[in-house]
Amino acid sequence: MSQTVDRALSILPLLAEGPASLAEVATRLDVHKSTALRLLRTLHEHGMVYRQDDQRYRLGSRLFALAQEALENLDVRGIAHPHLLALNEKTGHTVHLAVYEDGEVIYIDKVDSRYPVRMYSRIGRPVAITVAAVAKLLLADLPESERRVLAENLQYPRYTAKSVTDAAAFLDELTRARELGWASDLGGHEESINCVAAPIRGADGRVTAACSISAPNVVVTAEELLKLRPLILRTAEAISREMSGRPTPTPTAADEEEEETV
Repeated sequence: MSQTVDRALSILPLLAEGPASLAEVATRLDVHKSTALRLLRTLHEHGMVYRQDDQRYRLGSRLFALAQEALENLDVRGIAHPHLLALNEKTGHTVHLAVYEDGEVIYIDKVDSRYPVRMYSRIGRPVAITVAAVAKLLLADLPESERRVLAENLQYPRYTAKSVTDAAAFLDELTRARELGWASDLGGHEESINCVAAPIRGADGRVTAACSISAPNVVVTAEELLKLRPLILRTAEAISREMSGRPTPTPTAADEEEEETV
């Protein structure tokens, strides 16, 4: 990277801390005031910084507009799909990706299991919102007041003996999912199907999607499926990092050993 570009980019995180004067910018960059002024003027011309009436500089509106546009154009399905394929390859189980839209939790991607037994879920169809593991994670991230209103207005079908049947129990489930950072559905929708899910977070730290692995009892028990929780959590974290543009950490020996045992 050229020195000029490097210095110009260094101004942005500096101003993210708050408005700064020309002298403060020059000091932080360890450059002459004339150099700092040239860089600030260039950024100002492109709307990246703004000079206030008190002559201090702050981040410009164009920078925020670009950031918002970039976030809106992130394709979570496109980013997540290779990770979902890898998870399916490691486990052999059905993998789902879901989002919360207009009061419903919708599957937006699915990778089928390798065994003959197939799940009836479909891309584009809403999930059983009161029992699905992905739904618990997506709704748990809503503000408390919004969670309560939503819970009180839901219907609670008794799919199985393990289904959640009222708002209070459902809110307890959401609190548990929020505290644990993962969720499960162990026979709550279909007695023979178990599922464990993990949240996918955007650059702002909010849950934007959730991914899960599901399997029938005839293939693995609920206890065996729950042992795969580290894999689904790492998958969700990898997708979250890519969504946020964060670097991927180097796998530890423990991670590699754990994956070899799956």
